[in-house]
Amino acid sequence: MLDRSGEAVFAAVLRAHQLRAHISMVASYCDNWTDPEPACEFGTFHLIDSGVCWLRAPVLEAPVRLGPGDLVIFPQGTVHVLSSAADGSNPGETRFTTMLCGEFEFATGKRNPIIDGLPACLVVREQDSGMQFRRLAQLMMQEAQGQSFGSRTVIDKLADAMFVMAVRHHIERAAERRGLLAALLDARLARALEAIHERPGRDWTVAALADVAHMSRTAFSERFSEVLATSPIEYLTQWRMTEAARLLCDPRLSVAAVAERLGYQTEAAFRRAFKRIHGFGPGQVRRRLSGEELEDEADDAAAIR
Repeated sequence: MLDRSGEAVFAAVLRAHQLRAHISMVASYCDNWTDPEPACEFGTFHLIDSGVCWLRAPVLEAPVRLGPGDLVIFPQGTVHVLSSAADGSNPGETRFTTMLCGEFEFATGKRNPIIDGLPACLVVREQDSGMQFRRLAQLMMQEAQGQSFGSRTVIDKLADAMFVMAVRHHIERAAERRGLLAALLDARLARALEAIHERPGRDWTVAALADVAHMSRTAFSERFSEVLATSPIEYLTQWRMTEAARLLCDPRLSVAAVAERLGYQTEAAFRRAFKRIHGFGPGQVRRRLSGEELEDEADDAAAIR
């Protein structure tokens, strides 16, 4: 179970990366059917409303049977096949299956600690979720079939909630966790992460973060790198650049103001760090928003000095 620090970090990461989920199709299948799903640049999911189906994918050791209220998520949009029988043959009986299919993405792209912490295929069973996803499927189907004003918005918001609920379920119930999702359950690491997320502009050192975690500097550094596969200072830089991308969307803040807010003494140092993490300079964020040519050459030149 997440404590206060873990909850705060989870909320901050979700907020910064800006989850966007939507239902792309309400699918109905009858009798013998097979539906191949190609690889997708976004994450994909299927929430079973009624009936049963079988799931096959290269990342699965064997076909998986899905029933009402079961949810499957492919965080990396992995290729997979849904069908009425485990081997794609005729099941020998009439079967009618309905499900909600959709996609999700983050505004910051696939470089995301939540996605990195999830397995290639995440299955949440109805019996393990206390029927939460069964009720959610029923509500979403009612909205889809009712076609009332605002139904599309309601369905997509419910899809957002569904994804968060699935990640929470994985954090709390998975036998093995990795990356940020594992760190959230480590009270000592969670305290340090909360400090980084709440005050990214502070001049943090490994020793200062170790004090927050109530650990020795060496033990903290080793534990942090073991769980998160990166050093505390590199994680701090990555989080600063995630926040920078968000702050740069505010036209009232100059690049220099964002750099100062995030603890950089010079704008040039900030630009170099931004380009190293994102692969492009901060001016490109502004250009995407305004549609105008903004200091592109100067930005790139400053980033590599």
